[in-house]
Amino acid sequence: MTSERSPHSPDFAGLLQLVAFLRGPKGCPWDKDQTRESLKRQFLEESYEVVQGIDNGDPTGLAEELGDVLLHIAFQMRIASEQGDFTPGDVFQRLEDKLVRRHPHVFASADARSAGEVEANWEELKRRERKDSGASALDGVPKAMPALGYAQAVQVRAARLGFDWEDASGVAAKVAEEIGELEAASTPGEREAELGDLLFSLVNLCRWHKVDAEGALRKANARFYSRFTHMERAASKQDRSFKDMTMDEKEALWRQAKKSV
Repeated sequence: MTSERSPHSPDFAGLLQLVAFLRGPKGCPWDKDQTRESLKRQFLEESYEVVQGIDNGDPTGLAEELGDVLLHIAFQMRIASEQGDFTPGDVFQRLEDKLVRRHPHVFASADARSAGEVEANWEELKRRERKDSGASALDGVPKAMPALGYAQAVQVRAARLGFDWEDASGVAAKVAEEIGELEAASTPGEREAELGDLLFSLVNLCRWHKVDAEGALRKANARFYSRFTHMERAASKQDRSFKDMTMDEKEALWRQAKKSV
């Protein structure tokens, strides 16, 4: 079996041409069948794989995953062109217009001497755009985001409008208050609501400590995975069934794993 190279140029224009061919008369049945809706789940998966590539510090893997995301973008652009909704040129023009509009310190007379001042300018410009459209300050945060990320994003936006605690101690007290309300909950519905409030408050505490809640939990998940699999391997070396070990024995393995991993 020989390996064939694409006749299209190795850039975004070439990718768009390749996707058009794949969806064309001589293309692939699977590619032709895809719709905006059918590609959504895969697009999210590919985006998470990009994040994983960044976390892993793997440039080769990251390059491949970025390519997969670009493929999905090209698919969405092609589908939109076929339906007459918009063209790739429309996408790039709107993006360029937005970048120029939101960089007045570069393309106009506004002044910004630090990254913080640039961010403040961006927020003021976005606030004016929302005011003109009548949108809420929270409307720009996609509701399809993972819940932790969404919580932190809406908290940041609310804080920029002055709806925030005076210091982190107030947030920590709120976390303690939510734990008390959880302990007092008497029905499954109440416990679910109180757990949600507790999680929301913990995300707020992350924000105050300048920690990305989503990233912090991903790292905690990775630590747990590494430590738990270390425990399983240790039990196997002892010719023991991990499941059948006592909790004291498992706790001892956990302490060993924490030292090793």
